[in-house]
Amino acid sequence: MGSLGSPWKTITVAGRSIEVFQPVPHPAAALLWLHDLDEASFRGRDRMEAALAAEELVVVCPSGSRGWWLDRATAGFDPPLTPLRYLLDAVLPLVHREWGLTPPRIGVTGLGMGGQGAVNLAFRQPRQFPVVAGVLPDIDFHQWFGQGLPLDRMFSSREAARQETATLHLHPLNWPRHLLLACDPTDVRFEGTERLASKLSSSGIPFEADFETRGDGTAWGYCERVISQVARFLGEHLRGGLPVA
Repeated sequence: MGSLGSPWKTITVAGRSIEVFQPVPHPAAALLWLHDLDEASFRGRDRMEAALAAEELVVVCPSGSRGWWLDRATAGFDPPLTPLRYLLDAVLPLVHREWGLTPPRIGVTGLGMGGQGAVNLAFRQPRQFPVVAGVLPDIDFHQWFGQGLPLDRMFSSREAARQETATLHLHPLNWPRHLLLACDPTDVRFEGTERLASKLSSSGIPFEADFETRGDGTAWGYCERVISQVARFLGEHLRGGLPVA
């Protein structure tokens, strides 16, 4: 559990630890925070904690190892459990048990690997996750195949990895109703994010984007520069009590 007066606590679910940020006794909604390759939550980052606390959200930060939040066997998960199934089969029930919150009052966001994971999850499960924000989302993660990352064990080829990207799981008739993409235009991840935005636009799917804010060359530095905007977007739509489409 968290220390006296701390909004943080740790819960173990399905044998895995989850960090939970709960700044208010009765949160208006819940948010899943999906981590980047560093596997770190935003714990101790004052600017991020303040922005999310202002929205009265409980933020659940599960651990997905370095599995890109996909429905693929990966190190750290005992088959048949995968990072994506862990979110759907263990983390969502936890949110309901602990705080009585269910979709559409559960949003999803993340940074880098987690940013693409959030978008990918919402594209695959838009009825459960109608509110999503991807921060520096590594949409074209297949480009990292062959670089010694767990992707090399999860997929047989770069093309096989590409088939699992969010861009290829966007359904023109079934999509998250509120989507925000935030990406530094000078970041290596921008090309894939911009390509996804182009596909959204050509499909007539509404979304919001910040492709102007620039960071300091680090993922966390950029995240802290856009977190107020991201938190307001998530809080506004999650508190709206959106009907399931």
